Amino acid sequence: MKALRSLQYIALSFLLTQPLVAEEPSAALNKEPSAALNNEPSAALHKEPSAVLNKEPSAVLNKEPDNEARARQVIKEMEQLYRGDSSSSIITMKVKTPQYERLLKMEGQSLGQEFAFFRFLSPKKDRGIATLKRDQEMWNYFPKINKVIKVPPSMMMGSWMGSDFTNDDLVKETTLIDAYNLSLTETEDQYQVTLTPKEQTVTVWGKIEYIVSKSPLLPMAEIFFDDEGEMIRRLEFKQPKEFDGKLMPSVMEMVPLRKEGYRTSIIYDELVFNPPGVNQQTFSLRNLKSRF
Repeated sequence: MKALRSLQYIALSFLLTQPLVAEEPSAALNKEPSAALNNEPSAALHKEPSAVLNKEPSAVLNKEPDNEARARQVIKEMEQLYRGDSSSSIITMKVKTPQYERLLKMEGQSLGQEFAFFRFLSPKKDRGIATLKRDQEMWNYFPKINKVIKVPPSMMMGSWMGSDFTNDDLVKETTLIDAYNLSLTETEDQYQVTLTPKEQTVTVWGKIEYIVSKSPLLPMAEIFFDDEGEMIRRLEFKQPKEFDGKLMPSVMEMVPLRKEGYRTSIIYDELVFNPPGVNQQTFSLRNLKSRF
């Protein structure tokens, strides 16, 4: 946000920069009243108000927009980290519960922050299942029944493919900055961005804290709180690795804090930015239903 300045104050400040003209004693009768009317009030009207109106508020008005602008920039950097203009990836997903462990392999493509496509390669029983995200809409394709199912808003907080990630996790990246108020605090080596939902935002989270290391600029953790301030889950970023010339965490691990023994890890095995062949046709419903 920018602090606006009145044109009147600009004109008054300009007058302050003009030199005062020395007066001759002979002109006292004609000039003194004008000096009293023009010069003395000008000191009160121009100098004192300008100090209050132009200097003190600017420190207040610029501080908050600066803070929010910096917080927005940090979040944008983190959202862009795994994407670039477009990307293609091979991902392993490990789902661990007290009863079992699952290992799934998938391929993924993205275009900006609006489009994402995932297709499962293994295990055999899940092969061909696909997920398409277009802006805030999401569809799943199940090849065994040859059916596309659109995920309704009421199911956005449901589990994605039996993992600890939700359907909402796949679509939220396009709305974090727009749907939340942001504030930034920092230490010598970390940024902490606190996101609180705007009044019109529909969400189950009362607050999200995003922790980012400064050098290198990489995400470390994302912590989700309920409306009462209790931590519900923690997303950790681990094992930085260089992909296509870009350093980034190769592992994202989601831990639900109210479910002991549960965790889901997403491991980037391969990641290429701006690959040939990834375009808007990749993210069509027709491609979602294609067999391979």
